[in-house]
Amino acid sequence: MKRNFAAYFELIAWIASLVMLACMQPATDTHYSLCAFKWLGFSFCPGCGLGHSIAYLFHGEIAASLHAHPLGIFAVLVLLHRIYTLTKRKFLFFTP
Repeated sequence: MKRNFAAYFELIAWIASLVMLACMQPATDTHYSLCAFKWLGFSFCPGCGLGHSIAYLFHGEIAASLHAHPLGIFAVLVLLHRIYTLTKRKFLFFTP
């Protein structure tokens, strides 16, 4: 029986990402950037601040989360839904 390891990898990646953002201290961890727009010299990026917004949200700072990026709460909801569907598909129903 062939298993779809890409779905397992995706599940682990999303969970690990949320755990790392929950452990991040958004007020002090500002020097890391994986933004391709910033690397290319653009001053505007639609996703910049999203990681900080999620980190603020996990620390219970709703106002700071909304200030960092207004879609941070929505992004967490989307990721939690994706984690739920992957978990349900892979572990509850055992479908390939």
